[in-house]
Amino acid sequence: MKIRILIGLITLAIAAWCGWLTRGWFEDAQQLTEERAARLVADAAMAREADIASVVESRLAELDANERIIDRGVIREIQKPIYRRVCLGDDAIRLLNDAAAGGAPNSAEPQAQMPDHAAGTH
Repeated sequence: MKIRILIGLITLAIAAWCGWLTRGWFEDAQQLTEERAARLVADAAMAREADIASVVESRLAELDANERIIDRGVIREIQKPIYRRVCLGDDAIRLLNDAAAGGAPNSAEPQAQMPDHAAGTH
């Protein structure tokens, strides 16, 4: 009885090992098929791109290189801009013109004329 159980266990172990081995072979065959299909797709894409590249290279070989450098120089240069009254007040214009001239405005210098509404005649 013990020999039959032992033979049964050995047979079961051999069958399990053979099943595991054949399953590995099957999975390897599937992986190899997938890799070959991917390689074929990549090779086809590379061949297509090589054809396109050869057409582009032949077309570029036909073209003549013509390069022109046009230097027209500086049309005009503004050295000292003069700010005019567009939307700024007299004080802002005076400050900008003083800054453009390189001088600092004199804060003790009064305005030319005091405005009428500043005295508070009401």
